[in-house]
Amino acid sequence: MMVDFVMTESETLELKSSLSEIKQGLISLASMLNKHCRAELWFGVAPDGKILGLDANEKTLRDISQAIAAHIEPVIYPKIVLQPLAGRNCLKVEAESWQRPYFAYRRAYIRVADEDRKLSASELTGIILKNNRDALRWEDEPCGLSIEQLVPEKISSFLARAGLPADAPASALDKLGLLRQRQPINAAKLFFASSPIELRCAVFASTTSATILDRHDFTGDLLTLLQEAEKYILQNIHIRSRA
Repeated sequence: MMVDFVMTESETLELKSSLSEIKQGLISLASMLNKHCRAELWFGVAPDGKILGLDANEKTLRDISQAIAAHIEPVIYPKIVLQPLAGRNCLKVEAESWQRPYFAYRRAYIRVADEDRKLSASELTGIILKNNRDALRWEDEPCGLSIEQLVPEKISSFLARAGLPADAPASALDKLGLLRQRQPINAAKLFFASSPIELRCAVFASTTSATILDRHDFTGDLLTLLQEAEKYILQNIHIRSRA
């Protein structure tokens, strides 16, 4: 594949001229994952974007994989490929993972613009606490469905109602924060799955549930159920006036 644009280092992209910079490259990889849970690292491209290329083969890929396994904790499973840029072989390492914090060579780093900064003890504690809170939330867990098993029309309808531009399902879910390791989370299933969820609404005679005056069950996705619940409430609010 030929690429005719100039890459620029950012909070999710790091460029290294050669494999001799592998230690700093792995530090950047961990720091980007700590900041954004995703990272892209290139060898054979100078920091100013100039494509230098490198001499690499399948053994090189294995060596990089082994270095990542040996020096980054917890374990990550990046995609490592040789990719031609402007006719020269370069090496691309791409990773996504949510098990923060990540350590490179037994130190934790965070990405700030295009630089890697050591995390302080308080910052490290904050990441651990936030990650633990997020891990306990049911809606943030993978739902077991693929993107293809969701309903594209529901995604398109949601984007239109939210005033967002039309987009491909995978891209839209990513921008909405509804993917984890490229898989939909439970929140996405509630909004966009074809299998309906159930909601039961009821009217009680008093502040207890002892006597039920009316009850209705609804099925659908989350947005549909919110609309039905709102209509049911409005239909059953009785206002009395006296002269």
